[in-house]
Amino acid sequence: MQDSLQFSVNLDSPIAVYVQIENQVMFAIASGRLSAGDRVPSAREMSTMIGVNTNTVIKAYRDLELMGIVQTRRGIGVTVTDRAFKIATGKSMQMVQAHLREAVGECIAVGLKPTDIRSAVSAAVDSGIPPYASN
Repeated sequence: MQDSLQFSVNLDSPIAVYVQIENQVMFAIASGRLSAGDRVPSAREMSTMIGVNTNTVIKAYRDLELMGIVQTRRGIGVTVTDRAFKIATGKSMQMVQAHLREAVGECIAVGLKPTDIRSAVSAAVDSGIPPYASN
């Protein structure tokens, strides 16, 4: 596991905590912060790091394993698979595009002009706020 990896969850988010964990592991893989063969925090380590029940982390890891992104091996722990990068980048891009379409649709519904929407997106990018950060 990379020592610089930090994970967090927003308990007030409409996105389920286990999904936030899944997404952050996928984002770490898609961004290259985790690579094939790297170990991710154990369920106990992750639950302590983000302050959630270990069973929530286990559910996230089980889903990631079903997607082919991680594998669990006794004595070794949870590691990133060889095909994880391709899967994570594809799923992450689909998710981001869906979120952007929805957010832009809401902006248009509110009556924002395209220049205002672009300004809002630029401000969001410039903020550097990580996913699921508490406001």
